[in-house]
Amino acid sequence: MAATPSVPEVRRTRFARRLPAELSELGGPDHGHAWSGLSRFDLDQPRLRMSCYRIVLAEGQHDDLVRYLNRELLVAMWPVLRTLISRDIRDVWENAFHELAPHTRAAA
Repeated sequence: MAATPSVPEVRRTRFARRLPAELSELGGPDHGHAWSGLSRFDLDQPRLRMSCYRIVLAEGQHDDLVRYLNRELLVAMWPVLRTLISRDIRDVWENAFHELAPHTRAAA
């Protein structure tokens, strides 16, 4: 009989299924406005941009990730953003994309 997966394993699997194959697929805007659900975010405002990224990372499906997230902004914001999202989301993204792993950023 197979062991029942833990809650973190289930969450990580769910987040991993949504990931783009590469960060270069993230073609979202780097300024202006973005919508997530019923909220409009001014991406030129750092706090609103961070809020938008937190919501999209946590709730977005694959198509939302590639539509609303911008690769350059994500990489630039990651050192702070990674402290504001769940451990499961952070681990999935950092394991999938070496550019986001803490040791890679420190060496750059």
